[in-house]
Amino acid sequence: MKKPIIILLLAMQTISATAAEPWKKGAFETRQYRNLFVEMGYQPEAVEAKLKEVFNDVFRGPNKVYFEVGDTLGYVSDIKNHDARTEGMSYGMMIAVQMGEKDIFDRLWRWSKKYMQHQSGSREGYFAWSCRTDGTRNAEGAASDGELYFITSLIFASNRWGNDTGINYKAEAQRILNCIQPREYEPEQRQGFGGFGGQQPGPQKMYLIDPETKLITFTPDGFGQRYTDPSYHIPAFYEVWARWADDGRSDLWNECAKKSREFLHKAINPKTGLNADMCQYDGSEMQMPRFPGMRPGQQGQQGQQAQPAAPRRFGNNNFRYDSWRVPMNITLDYEWSCADREWQQKYGETIQNFFYSQGVNTFVDQYRVDGTLPEDNEILPAGGFRKLRHSIGLVATTAAASMMCSHDKSKEFVDALWNAKHEPFEDGYFDAYYDGLLRLFAFMHLSGHYRVIFPE
Repeated sequence: MKKPIIILLLAMQTISATAAEPWKKGAFETRQYRNLFVEMGYQPEAVEAKLKEVFNDVFRGPNKVYFEVGDTLGYVSDIKNHDARTEGMSYGMMIAVQMGEKDIFDRLWRWSKKYMQHQSGSREGYFAWSCRTDGTRNAEGAASDGELYFITSLIFASNRWGNDTGINYKAEAQRILNCIQPREYEPEQRQGFGGFGGQQPGPQKMYLIDPETKLITFTPDGFGQRYTDPSYHIPAFYEVWARWADDGRSDLWNECAKKSREFLHKAINPKTGLNADMCQYDGSEMQMPRFPGMRPGQQGQQGQQAQPAAPRRFGNNNFRYDSWRVPMNITLDYEWSCADREWQQKYGETIQNFFYSQGVNTFVDQYRVDGTLPEDNEILPAGGFRKLRHSIGLVATTAAASMMCSHDKSKEFVDALWNAKHEPFEDGYFDAYYDGLLRLFAFMHLSGHYRVIFPE
């Protein structure tokens, strides 16, 4: 009986060594994925069951955010704001193609194309960032992260299911890619996501990717294309475009990936690992007036007027809701490409060290980038509450960063996510949408189910 025991102990040592040594090559090259839950001692069957449970919470459970319409359509709703957003729709499509849920994917794409995508005019190919759940548009302008995910998920759908099952996924992706190239348009008054004014009269250029810096815009028109959002930067997505979009722009997309990685070095505080909600293309703080007290996804309501910046600070330079995504986005680039692994591994441990110093089970969801707490007027409200919380969405993304880490602290973050309950806070606040989607993405990462989909 001694021999099997010795073999088991050697296997356990191998698992432990693997967990302590992040990979040096990405999935583009290896086609391999780590199941960090299993490496850290969770049973494979329990991990698969948990992933299914979290998926069902988002798409099929009593607190689901996915709803079907008739025989062919479906949408993902930000429940607390009573709308459907390109963020959630494109996230839903990415999750669906990763999980092999073709019917969900096709329903979400058909709804997005029917109600959100501009089929003609100066915005042709772009998507209205917010619609009511009946499809009526709340705004006409786009938010650039939606296009980023739409394109990538469509390419993956083409790779996974082909283009002759009712939707030509690659053609749809190529159309968006063609439409996001710089082109002239005549701006309307207060045009754009966020409803910013300030445009100069006469024709202007519209683009998803800033042609000078090769960085993604916050919005592809008006004021919003003068700066960027660090949480929109997923360099590996551009590598997907370069490999399989077949749009003749592979060199451009590879350059965009390189520039995006360089930008993240500048935008992230080297001591805390935190980044601002949005910033200039050189990574520096925002220096323009913004709507105070609103998440970027909540801007652009009818009648909202631009307000001057607060005399001392305004919260857009703080780490908050959009910022939560950055650790998970960098994790994805590390897992798939590994092109910037030394910096990414250091980043992963830096940001986990910061949140560890705040308490793995007690850190809050908004900070200044130097790690100090924001004043009350800097706290971004959500769901009618202006309050700092220990939000499960941020618990999820900091846990996902464990994929890059070799320090022992990373297991505590993974355990915290595994044990966290997605349920209402004592005051009634509950975000099934944003928290729920980030939680699902993190479980996909940590279980090895967020993958590069190669052509089949």
